[in-house]
Amino acid sequence: MPEVRTWQLAAGAAVVGLALAAGAVAAAGPWDSGQRKAERERVDAQSDVGGAHHEIRGAKRPAPAPSAPGVLAGLGAPATAPATAPATTPSELAKLLAPLLGDPGLGAVRTASVVDVATGRQLYGKGAADPMTPASTIKIATSVAALSALGPDHRIPTTVVASKDGRTLTLVGGGDATLDKAGLGRLADRTARALRDRGTTTVRLTYDTSLYAGPGQHPIGPNGNIAPVSALMVGQGRIDDRTTGNAARTGDPAGDAARAFGRLLSERGIDSSAAPASGRPAAGSAPLAKFLSPPLSALVERALTTSDNDIAEALARQTAIAAGDEASFDGAARAVTRQLGTLKLPLTGAHFADGSGLSRADKISASLLTALLTRAADPAHPELRPVLTGLPVAGFSGTLQTRYGATSPGTGLVRAKTGTLSGVNALAGTVVAPDGRLLAFAFLAGSTPSAEAAQPALDRLAAALAS
Repeated sequence: MPEVRTWQLAAGAAVVGLALAAGAVAAAGPWDSGQRKAERERVDAQSDVGGAHHEIRGAKRPAPAPSAPGVLAGLGAPATAPATAPATTPSELAKLLAPLLGDPGLGAVRTASVVDVATGRQLYGKGAADPMTPASTIKIATSVAALSALGPDHRIPTTVVASKDGRTLTLVGGGDATLDKAGLGRLADRTARALRDRGTTTVRLTYDTSLYAGPGQHPIGPNGNIAPVSALMVGQGRIDDRTTGNAARTGDPAGDAARAFGRLLSERGIDSSAAPASGRPAAGSAPLAKFLSPPLSALVERALTTSDNDIAEALARQTAIAAGDEASFDGAARAVTRQLGTLKLPLTGAHFADGSGLSRADKISASLLTALLTRAADPAHPELRPVLTGLPVAGFSGTLQTRYGATSPGTGLVRAKTGTLSGVNALAGTVVAPDGRLLAFAFLAGSTPSAEAAQPALDRLAAALAS
């Protein structure tokens, strides 16, 4: 049995609630990720003011969701099981999981790893070191690499620079895949104000996407799950008003963003009526205005909670930029691999063809996934904590919101990243066991008959760890 290290002993308590006091939680927001959603339920229940729909002081205090206690154990909420519950032994765990792994819904190939986060000990493994196509669970690796390379406070800039004579503006993409119409509008406000201060009302507009290299189109081709990867885009190139999931995408996200910016400038009294052209800023150009993305911690949480492919590819390229590598699919693969190597993770057989998991050429093992999750719980690496807070909560949020039922033992206790491609299904995350231990798990299945058959089988495996 591996030597127990101090950080591992602390991980179980640190990871579930992140040692947040209830008073601090009230201001922590945002509340769109699973951990924080449940935290807000608890804070609302303890205050005189309810949640979004309970704003009358003195009203009856709403109770937390029935499953919240397990999610909030680290906040001091009462546990759902006595602390003296006996620990499940590896042999007992094998007897529990083996029949569930035999479910025909998991297809011809299935691997598994279950690790006690507090000790680092593998409690169960089946082909745990075998590389498998991970689908979107690879976003865990992408997120760890980006946070490790850049830190959780890093923000991605979208910049406007002006030529020396002030007559040409260049909208410079920094790779913010979360830039939306409101953010572009704020950038236009700042730009127009700066131009008016200079007495300028007519400009020529260009746009620069040179930060990224290589093909922008993902190897899967045009697909509603991802826009062409560009250093400049607005609304992730979606043609409709949806903000998550599959949607029709533009083939020219950068050009569309520049044209939208030109219209916003015109609305603010700056004439840029000529169609914007692609090109780098002229020599001697200087920054005029800037808009920053949310911090990387928030980008990671959103990428994991909603399985956002556009953000995941941006995270991979930001990792490449931080490493001084080419910001392309190939450069990002090299940078992510090197960055994970610095964390001493089991990378044998791993291959990162993209950052999102849409590529079937991606390969990682169940052991690598549980090692990534365990490292994210390491108090020596607080920068990685958004990987855990961003995981969807069973029955609460994101891609697990409609999975698990009210009577499932996993509801509220399982936090996991989903992975779905045709014939490939995966689930990797953390769960609070009845004995109070925090377990990291990864279940990967290949040649599955359908998502409808595989997903309930995976959910039963994770729920069994909580039962």
